[in-house]
Amino acid sequence: MTAAMHLLAAFAAVCVGASAAPTKPNAITGTTSAMLYFTKFGYMEPELFNPQSGALLSQDKLRESIMEFQAFAGLDQTGELDNSTLEMMNTPRCGVKDKVGFGTRARRKRYALQGSRWRVKTLTYRITKYPNGLLQNDVDREIAIAFKVWEDVTDLTFERSTSGKVHIEVRFEKGEHGDGDPFDGPGGTLAHAYFPIYGGDAHFDDTEAWTINSYRGTNLFQVAAHEFGHSLGLSHSDVRSSLMAPFYRGYESSFSLDEDDIKGIQALYGKKQARPFPATQAPTLSGGGGSSGSGSSDEKLCRDSSIDVAVTMANKKTYMFKGTQYWELTDDGVASGYPRSISDDWGGLPSFLDAAFTWTNGNTYFFKGDNYWRFSDMTRDTGYPKKIAKGFAGIPDSIDAAFVWSGNGKIYFFKDSQYWRFDPSLRPPVKENYPKPISNWEGLPNNIDDALQYSNGYTYFFKDGQYWRFNDRGFRVDAADPEFPRPVGYWWFGCPASGSQMSSVHTNKAHVPLPSEGDTQDDTFDAGGLTRSG
Repeated sequence: MTAAMHLLAAFAAVCVGASAAPTKPNAITGTTSAMLYFTKFGYMEPELFNPQSGALLSQDKLRESIMEFQAFAGLDQTGELDNSTLEMMNTPRCGVKDKVGFGTRARRKRYALQGSRWRVKTLTYRITKYPNGLLQNDVDREIAIAFKVWEDVTDLTFERSTSGKVHIEVRFEKGEHGDGDPFDGPGGTLAHAYFPIYGGDAHFDDTEAWTINSYRGTNLFQVAAHEFGHSLGLSHSDVRSSLMAPFYRGYESSFSLDEDDIKGIQALYGKKQARPFPATQAPTLSGGGGSSGSGSSDEKLCRDSSIDVAVTMANKKTYMFKGTQYWELTDDGVASGYPRSISDDWGGLPSFLDAAFTWTNGNTYFFKGDNYWRFSDMTRDTGYPKKIAKGFAGIPDSIDAAFVWSGNGKIYFFKDSQYWRFDPSLRPPVKENYPKPISNWEGLPNNIDDALQYSNGYTYFFKDGQYWRFNDRGFRVDAADPEFPRPVGYWWFGCPASGSQMSSVHTNKAHVPLPSEGDTQDDTFDAGGLTRSG
């Protein structure tokens, strides 16, 4: 039987019949148990709910969580714990969160990528603990077919190993089993798996009645194919027919991967094609959102991932500068041919820069000491450098960072424990109530190295080889898994994970028309040329 025929919509958002009935002792029946569910699966931030007292800090947040769950599950968004909602919440399901992080309610794509992927194309796995109710040979076969589901649509190859280190460990456990995420007995959570950044292992609840090609019990193949999607870097999907939807709906004898699943896995690993690929590297993680592409790590950056400047140019290329060198970043790491010398490619630009930002007309501004330089692409404009005091009145010398914030289109400058907002449409461009404390930006440290507004709409702050992702809508450091700060080398440069980086990873990877200042003698920002259109 082919993998396609073996596969079904194992985790579609609609369940069948009695599988959803709340018969378990820990069934979701009311507000308190619902809040625990929403917290566990990412619909509510833990600090909004006190599980000991059952107190909810905001009724509005409860309604919002219910509606987000209903939307994800394909239910009518009533905002109430109605029968259909409770029925879905009591449906057996995967134990991985549906929502990873807060503050971004809509995905850019229907499929969901967690952000990490394997850099190898040949992945090994081993079943280290078998279930009690099935023969080992049968389990071996079903697990192999589940992996083949993903192998059939990508260039990945999966090999079973009986000894030595492997990429993905598969095991069947009961209750608490050493990872801090205990199973809850028959029904409820069926299994969970870890994304590549966490090692990719998959655990199955051994108290479930695992079956093969049967409408009784819980189908092993279906659940395993879903969990291995997580092991490869896919999050849950809200597409009803997707394998990566989180809810189990019962055995079906034939199915094929949904287009949503195929697009998701191919965004990580590309389409199936024959080409060599190294088989001994660590996972790579994309700092800005993640997709397939070419890239490599750089040994120097991996040893010390602190940076001087990060900037995205008008051509959408992102560069990072450090000392006398610079690097171009791809979605997977460092572009080939880097590092390169700043002096060779950026004529007139000094080394050891302080900050940089790009304005909407395509000009990029670099800062060092009391001077700044204006570049069009990689060419220095005539008449630069100029004094910060003349072109950016009210901004101090030797700044730490500069960026255009998506929240209001204004330029922000950071230095030590303070920040300034620069509005070219005002005279003076810096209001008298500045500077203000960086502590206003919830979760950010003082004395940052640089900041970058990335193409995904987030603002990233860098310090000492770590970075923070700032949620511009929520105005705070984003809540995510893994938490921030994260190691720059591992998430942005595609570096192998060192021990110190993994400890950090496992704590649970500008635009307004510019100065018509042009080449004016006094070089002050002209309000008429800088105001934001629209």
